Amino acid sequence: MAPEQAGSGRLIPVNARLALREDEITESFVRASGPGGQNVNKVSTAVRLSFDLRNSPSLPPAVKARAARLAGHRLTSEGVVVIAAQRFRSLERNREDALERLLDLLREAAVPPVPRIATRVPKGEKRRRVEGKVRRGEVKRLRGKPAGD
Repeated sequence: MAPEQAGSGRLIPVNARLALREDEITESFVRASGPGGQNVNKVSTAVRLSFDLRNSPSLPPAVKARAARLAGHRLTSEGVVVIAAQRFRSLERNREDALERLLDLLREAAVPPVPRIATRVPKGEKRRRVEGKVRRGEVKRLRGKPAGD
């Protein structure tokens, strides 16, 4: 599905091929701890961003699976990614920070893993390994008690 054809709401680009609808993301605002002086006790500047990863129509299943693995403790049992942002004093900067962290997670999940190509160990490497073991064994054997005459 092309990003332009996704349902209602403004589109938020993840990468060249993926975009999220704005209505898939919910934000709630709470009072932040940390810097802010008296303002911290009066204004809700911290942001809790929620994104329903499991039920998102914007992402293919492979990206959802990789994102779930990358989200770790930020993923709830219902499949919702929760990101808390309270790094900054202003609400707007915390909103931007939370959204950017979600998009970073999804960008990383959008990159498919490179499959491992099995290679053989070269014969010379095996030979050198065995010779090293033989030398080491000889050193240890010579450390022993001298043979009685």
